[in-house]
Amino acid sequence: MRSRSELLKELRSGMAPEVLIIGGGINGAGVYMDLAAQGVATLLVERGDFASGTSAAPSRLIHGGLRYLETGEVALVRESVEERNLLLLNAPHVVRPIPCWVPLKSWFGGTAGAVFRFLRLTRTPGRKGAVPVKLGLMFYDLFGNQHRTMPRHRLLAKRSAIADVPGLSPSIRAVAEYFDARITHPERLTLEIIADAEANCPASMAASYLAVIGADGDSVLLEDRLAGERFTVRPKVVVNTSGAWLDHVQKALGQDERLVGGTKGSHLVLRNAELAGQLGERMLYFETADHRACLIYRLGDDRLLLGTTDLRTDDPDDMICSDAEIDYLFDVLLSVMPGAKVSREQIIFSFAGVRPLPRMQAAVAGAISRDHSIRVYQPNSTRRFPILALVGGKWTTYRSCAEQIANEVLKILELPRLRSTKHVAVGGGAGFPQDEASQAGWVADAARTTGCDVERMRELAGRYGSRARAVAALERDHTASPSFAVPGYSEAELLWLAREERVAKLQDIVLRRTLMAFEGITGPAALAQIAVVVGTELGWTAERQRAEVDECLRLLQERHRVTTTRPRADNPNPSADTTKTASTS
Repeated sequence: MRSRSELLKELRSGMAPEVLIIGGGINGAGVYMDLAAQGVATLLVERGDFASGTSAAPSRLIHGGLRYLETGEVALVRESVEERNLLLLNAPHVVRPIPCWVPLKSWFGGTAGAVFRFLRLTRTPGRKGAVPVKLGLMFYDLFGNQHRTMPRHRLLAKRSAIADVPGLSPSIRAVAEYFDARITHPERLTLEIIADAEANCPASMAASYLAVIGADGDSVLLEDRLAGERFTVRPKVVVNTSGAWLDHVQKALGQDERLVGGTKGSHLVLRNAELAGQLGERMLYFETADHRACLIYRLGDDRLLLGTTDLRTDDPDDMICSDAEIDYLFDVLLSVMPGAKVSREQIIFSFAGVRPLPRMQAAVAGAISRDHSIRVYQPNSTRRFPILALVGGKWTTYRSCAEQIANEVLKILELPRLRSTKHVAVGGGAGFPQDEASQAGWVADAARTTGCDVERMRELAGRYGSRARAVAALERDHTASPSFAVPGYSEAELLWLAREERVAKLQDIVLRRTLMAFEGITGPAALAQIAVVVGTELGWTAERQRAEVDECLRLLQERHRVTTTRPRADNPNPSADTTKTASTS
């Protein structure tokens, strides 16, 4: 990818994009990729880093949305399952199958209510027993026949389930097992989509930390949030995919209308080897007493992801997991695994995001539709370009959603669709095998040809897919500083990220280009070493490097509840630091 400074230079010279996309989350990136495939010169702008808002805060699942069947959103479930299957094929380096267990505390409970909800006679969620869940999973399997990638569902008897996971509540009657998918690194996939788009259409460009601050006539005014410089562009069409910030951006464009009514979802990353060992590769997907859907699954040998809450909010910047939410998540986990020993001391990271749901007067958050819609605003006396505004939008369905938006744009521009993105591999998924056995063979061959250790190549392939070869080649040729010691990462890997992935700030590396925050690698000494490597490559002064470390530490503490203790002078492993989670309770 070209550097951000190169892109800003083009903007100064008067770039004239056909389309301006506002919002660099997954949906904006998807539209960007689709339009690039049609050869349409597009400018994508994002007020922060790419995928730094709601797209960075999902449950990290690529799923069909089993519970949407309950509210009668059959078309959404069908679309989601089909897109899930495509992502398993197109991005196998970061999207992988996961068996899901649904603990059930009755056989027939909630059958009548489930029928009423399916028929849309009511939208209020209710309890569900094995029979209605079984019926739902039959539909789920049917929808998954298109590009089928995983086994069908089954019901497990109580004795068998508890034998496999002894910590399950003895009050369960059965467990339903079905398969969905998890995405290990959603921020990475978003960035890879953007990189692929620019490779397909060099006239397109995506700039981070660039905010829309106004519009007049045929012009849109942009401001660089890092340097304060302003730019004017004159697009023929504007696409607003700013998610939870949709209404704020619409207002800057002269459209003062309330479209979004968000709900906040919070998650915790726990370090608990015993609980991770019990769950193995399974995800527990369970209903709470207040009829919300929560989940827990293993991220690594001793780390787990626990979520999520579903709280109404009108503030798109409400991105902090509260003490009350932590208490709630611990309490609901104990309802299905009463012996689980969880505590605040085990939290190594927390994150939250606001889902950009359509503004509705539903009684409970879970009853609000998760489907998306596209609002079209025709030119008027003060604005000479049309606006397409995306309301809603799921991670899983980003590609099909982008295709719908791109079709509307092409219609306005009177251009034909040249190709579909349905079967286009994404980023490191291109040339990377889809099954585990073939992936192992790929890793062995890549290790041999690059001179990389097999275990290290496996680690890199798990992060970058087929692009791991390029990282390994740089590691082979780069002479690292003997003092560099960031667990799991090399100096050459950080250099590659700084050169290739449009890094503008230290937090871009720690929170989005890598999974360091999820792995607990957020201590001051580690961040200082990363800042030196990345900063030297990007031309940061020593003062800028220190400022980036301080800003990143502050963000980790204030938004992600991470507290770090600076290492003692006699600490033999200063890069590890002491990392824990802040709590006000």
